[in-house]
Amino acid sequence: MPPIGWMNNSSAHAELDALSARGREFLGVRHAIVGGAMSWLSERHLVAATSNSGAFGVIATGSLSPEELREEVKGTFALTDKPFGVNVIIMHPELNELLQVCIDEGVGHVVLAGGLPPRSATERLKAAGVKVIAFAPTLMVAKKLSRQGVDAFIIEGMEAGGHTGPVATSVLCQEILPHLRDVPVFVGGGIGRGDAIALYLQMGAAGCQIGTRFVCATESIAHEKFKKAFLHAKARDAQLSVQLDPEFPVIPVRALANKATEQFFTAQRDAIARFRSGELDQKEAQLVIERFWAGSLRRAVIDGDIENGSLMAGQSVGMVAREQPVAEIVEELMDQAAGTLARGREHLSTGSG
Repeated sequence: MPPIGWMNNSSAHAELDALSARGREFLGVRHAIVGGAMSWLSERHLVAATSNSGAFGVIATGSLSPEELREEVKGTFALTDKPFGVNVIIMHPELNELLQVCIDEGVGHVVLAGGLPPRSATERLKAAGVKVIAFAPTLMVAKKLSRQGVDAFIIEGMEAGGHTGPVATSVLCQEILPHLRDVPVFVGGGIGRGDAIALYLQMGAAGCQIGTRFVCATESIAHEKFKKAFLHAKARDAQLSVQLDPEFPVIPVRALANKATEQFFTAQRDAIARFRSGELDQKEAQLVIERFWAGSLRRAVIDGDIENGSLMAGQSVGMVAREQPVAEIVEELMDQAAGTLARGREHLSTGSG
């Protein structure tokens, strides 16, 4: 007979599969892990490696043009025959063109990010047979978007890297998961171990979104200096940017503190001043600020300028211990999740005895 530990592990993996069945079916993958869309990082190599590992890779459009996105999608299809998605920022000036690229190239899932997606975008994707995923900052928003045809949601807590909201993941999950049962919901923000994945699945999540853990993947094109910054960082180093003017709301960005953090203050002041003078409307001013992050992030990720470039990172950065292949990261996360479920059963068994 197999050893008892093997039996527990096998049973726990089966339980893990059962808990994540809805998410896995929706995504069409082996593991209900959605790759967080990270500008400049979530490109064809990392996305394909994520999908090939059994998880779900997501291309980050960021500031890509429609033709650049088309090439990225084609390049990803050349590297994997597994499902993957595309994350599109709804504030992008060429939103409609980007959506058309996704439709033309046969992308099965599109994540609409950066705010409340317009009904026209959702209807256009749905009419083309594309599954639509949106971010749900509140239960009310989720229910409204669900009525508009959104197929699944991501609830992302403030622990996440890059653009993030004001509420912690654990609180969002308690507010939303018990009341949003009719569509798959994926949880993101601060997830660095499989233990958390198991917890959120037990709470009713269909799966989890993970970004920061994949930054130092072997397949990640991030500059060596960028990866080293992650490997040396602790959770408290990933700080939120500060909004300068309450009348000019800016989505906070979480990144490792450096000179770029200070430069963002200047970028905000300049954009707000141009808005106040009438040179820019509010949307244009926000795009100026968004472009600051896109350019700053590229300097760090691609060029390795970790002082003047943005080091966007989630608070789970402290759990990034070494560079390793994506498949190894995913396997490690799944083993940890199964181990947590097995220990839970053992604890209940011991307690009831």
